[in-house]
Amino acid sequence: MAIGLSACGAEIEINFDNYTAGQTPTNFTSALAGGGAPGEWKIVEDAAPSAFAPLMPQLTPTPSVARRPVLAQLNPDPNDGRFPMFIYDGQTFKDFTLTAQFKIVSGVLEQMAGIVFRYQNASNFYVFRASALGHNVRFYKVVNGGFVDPSPPFGMNISTNAWHTLTIQCEGNQINCSLDNTIMPSIQTPMTFDTGKIGFWTMADSLTYFDSLTIDYTPLIPPAQTLVDDILKEYPRILDLRIYMADPQGQVRVVACNHKSEIGKAATDAEKNTLKNGSVFFGRGDGTVAVDMPLNDRNGVPIAAVRVELKSAMLGETQDMALDRSRIIINAMQKRVLSKEDLTE
Repeated sequence: MAIGLSACGAEIEINFDNYTAGQTPTNFTSALAGGGAPGEWKIVEDAAPSAFAPLMPQLTPTPSVARRPVLAQLNPDPNDGRFPMFIYDGQTFKDFTLTAQFKIVSGVLEQMAGIVFRYQNASNFYVFRASALGHNVRFYKVVNGGFVDPSPPFGMNISTNAWHTLTIQCEGNQINCSLDNTIMPSIQTPMTFDTGKIGFWTMADSLTYFDSLTIDYTPLIPPAQTLVDDILKEYPRILDLRIYMADPQGQVRVVACNHKSEIGKAATDAEKNTLKNGSVFFGRGDGTVAVDMPLNDRNGVPIAAVRVELKSAMLGETQDMALDRSRIIINAMQKRVLSKEDLTE
């Protein structure tokens, strides 16, 4: 995976070159809409799309073409209401341009591939999908588990065992999609979901490969980072201010900080214990003091750990004095936080 700058502000490129066959990529979460068995998302080796001319569907190449790791959904459960998804955990997106490559390999009941976006959970998301059996592409909105506001199917001949390039441009409630450079009619949908995650999607017994996901997007500022930025303006003498929370895998990491390069850094045992049971920790540096304290929800349950680093107010500053100064800052933050969602949504 690579993250860089783009015309929109930032770009994420995801391929699976660093994985070996049989592995499940990290930084993704498997999800399932409908019924049936969960998806089996594994790496397989295939003549990958980067070996071909871009934007053009290609028949399966000869064995002499180099093979590369690609992502596959391998579970062939034929449940007709089964929609396995593989959701990228790294970012939440609002406005973006996305390209991805897919190959529909086989399927008796269905032969589909799609991209899910503005994903909230397994019952609420948007999806743009291609059907080889149905010879069409289509946009759907899933709300509380039901399909609503579908676009009319757009007829296309989508070959199996060939790589295709799918593009989605999402800006506000305006959605534009294309497949292999064929542009679909523009979609304007009520703004049911204005932000969300992005991932891969299949249906029923579809055996489908994916690779080369690129997301060109305007970065969102998480509420936790907005809180840090606002507190730093109010208390400009703070040397370091960090908020720690658990990620979807349960790892406690920096989610907001005045030093942006530190975001994503793993917590120490002090922050882990602060988040786990509300413990308060104190430390000294060279002319500095540091305190870890919890941010609690409205029920008093810790939902984040905050680390504050300050210059020592005076020689011989006691621990109680440092705690009192830090508590003023934490209390100012606590007034704006009543639930976990106040930091994440």
